Order: sequence, then C-alpha cells, then structure tokens
Amino acid sequence: MCLHLSCCFQTTLKPAPRSKEKLPGQFKFKDYCPQVFRNLREHFGIEDQDYQVSLARSPPLKYEEGQGTKLLLTSYDHTLVIKEISSEEVEGMHNILSEYHQHIVTCHGSTLLPQFLAMYRVSVESEDTYLLVMRNMFSHRLHVHRKYDLKGSLVSRGASFKEKVKELPTYKDVDFRNNMQKVYVSDDEKEKIVDKLNRDIEFLVRMRIMEYSLLLGIHDVERAEREEEEEEMESSYEEEEEDENSLAPAPRPTSPEGIGGYMNSFKPMGPGEFDPYVDVYAIQSAVGAPQGEVYFMGLIDVLTQYDTKKKAAHAAKAVKHGAGAEISTVHPEQYAKRFREFTTKIFA
Repeated sequence: MCLHLSCCFQTTLKPAPRSKEKLPGQFKFKDYCPQVFRNLREHFGIEDQDYQVSLARSPPLKYEEGQGTKLLLTSYDHTLVIKEISSEEVEGMHNILSEYHQHIVTCHGSTLLPQFLAMYRVSVESEDTYLLVMRNMFSHRLHVHRKYDLKGSLVSRGASFKEKVKELPTYKDVDFRNNMQKVYVSDDEKEKIVDKLNRDIEFLVRMRIMEYSLLLGIHDVERAEREEEEEEMESSYEEEEEDENSLAPAPRPTSPEGIGGYMNSFKPMGPGEFDPYVDVYAIQSAVGAPQGEVYFMGLIDVLTQYDTKKKAAHAAKAVKHGAGAEISTVHPEQYAKRFREFTTKIFA
C-alpha cells in the first residue's frame, strides 16, 4: 500500500511522470465530496495548487508516532498529515461534514478543530484503504520538544514506560499534572484560545462527539538555538571538504512551493519565529514567561460519536472505577463540561 501512495496522489491531483513501476491491475481511487473539501481548503486559506504540490510533489513520509498497522504519514514538507481511518470513521465524517462545513464558514476558519482538507479511498485488488488529509497541527520548521494528549481525565491517563522512552513521548493528563506543566501566554491570547475552544466544544456537543483530546506541543526556543548551533558546527567541518563549485548558490525554484512555500524565501526566520498563516495552531509565549516557548494547540480525535457501544463502555468503566471516577467515556455534555474545566487550568 505505502509503495503506491505517492503515485495515487499524483495520478488523481496532477499528471504523474512516466514511471517503470506499474500500478496493480485492479486499482481504484475515490475522492469523497471534492467540492465541499475544496471549499473548506479555501476557508482555511489554502490555495488548491499549493495543496496539490504539498501532497503530491514527493512521496509522503512515515510519521514517527504511528501506532499499530494503520498508516500515519506527513507530506514531504511536513504541512499535511495523511491518516488511515476506518470505515466507521468515514461514516462519522459523512455524518458531521455538512455541519462541520457550516461551523468553519461561521467562524471564518478560526478554529482549534482539525482542518479536514480531503478524504480518499484507495482500492487495490479489492482491498479498501480510507485516508483522511488534515493540516499538520505542529510546525513544519519548529521542532516540538514536549508533547501532551489531554482529555481532562486522570483514570488510566498516564504515559506508559514504553512511551516515555521514545525520542518524543506523548504524555497525558497525569504526566501534565505531575510535571507541573503550564502554558504561559498573554491574557489576550488566552481569551482568544478559550473563545475558540468554547465555540468548538459547543459544536462537538451538538454532534454528540466525545473522547476528543487537546493536543499540546511545546517548542523550547533556547533548546532549539543550542541544537542549531551544534548542527552548524558539525556542518562546518563537512563544508570544508566540499568542492568550491558546490558552494555556488542554487537557483531559486520557479515552480509552486506548496503550503509552506515561503521556506525558500530569502528572508530567513529567527529562533522561535513562525508564519501564522502557515503555522495556524502556533502561539507565542508571553513576555516575561519563565522561558521562551511556542505552543501548538488543537483538538484531535473528533470522530467518535456517543452511540450504543460508547454507552456500554461507559457503564463498564463506571462499574470498574466507580460512578464518581473521572473516566474518559462519558456523555458528550458531561465530557465537554469536564474538558472545559480542565483546559482552563492549563494556563499559568
């Protein structure tokens, strides 16, 4: 499946160059609701040509945190995430797509919800794979040094030892509390975030959606500066051995550069700087914060509706942990109330 993924996108979105590699005999590619998703991309400020270039110019890359057998990829320029989803999640997307589109139009694309950009089905030899394309909530140029997945529940919400030894672990609610982690933003930024969050949560409650998380990524500016200095020192030794001809500046490309195309601009960005039109989930730490940081905040896993299975799961967990326990599987209104209360406490 992975071997043909880039070719699939090229075949559908733009003419693909001739290749010796042949596609399987029985191959189908479906683009779900193309006009709706194209209009969504417009509201998110993404030009269609830029989207096609970011998605299809080069093969996507395997995402570090992919779990199980499901595909989880990023576009070559790290501006998009391509996630394999189940047929149930496809149904869930269809159930909310009309209301989601209206919500995005009403809020003028200013949201903490995932920016859903396209949904595809790839069928190879009668085997279907469903793919959902979203904007990457993290930056394509600023490294994330700490990462949290927060639900507002403390029951079974700590990172495992196996997770903690990863290069970039995904910490959870218990870890957030134990680390005494806080988000240091200005009062104005906090008000904007809370307003977006409340508006988005109201939408999720109307859609009877639950078990979503707040994804929080933290970029440490000082640490990034140190890492950059170390990389420059290492590269300086390599440059001394290069041929003089290789030092000539490369010609500026004339073709479209995708969503993060400004990366090839002659105006380099300094430490901790970002383009808010590209890194739309990024927030600068407040003046006077303990240390310079950039936060990336967004809502993820928003396709789980409160159906019969979830009601049964709630009953089972309530029996196991007690009726008063802060379990994650609860009624959408109850989940939203607890989630709001928790997220307001993450700020310093």
